[in-house]
Amino acid sequence: EVQLVESGGGLVQAGGSLRLSCAASGFTFDDYAIGWFRQAPGKEREGVSCISSSDGSTYYADSVKGRFTISSDNAKNTVYLQMNSLKPEDTAVYYCAAAPSAVVPAPTEDYDRWGQGTQVTVSS
Repeated sequence: EVQLVESGGGLVQAGGSLRLSCAASGFTFDDYAIGWFRQAPGKEREGVSCISSSDGSTYYADSVKGRFTISSDNAKNTVYLQMNSLKPEDTAVYYCAAAPSAVVPAPTEDYDRWGQGTQVTVSS
């Protein structure tokens, strides 16, 4: 069974840090782009960051550039999102997803495997 499972969300004060993990099972990361998306209440889903498992190239949305870092451990089939200097506007449910693409950023419609999401809440 193909699964993506996120973990690491929680409640943190503004300026704090969290590290999200996305563990994949049922498929290997080879030739996949793994992305992090987020959705806040009443807002559209937003692409946050993604990484190519093929060459390690990365993409960041402007809203998180310089604060978030994505990394991949292909041996563990796990992608991480290190989030520093968190702001209240980072509050959202964060999802990881996989797209069969070696190129990042991959179009959102190419992501065909999604996790269940993990809540990140940043208090002011």
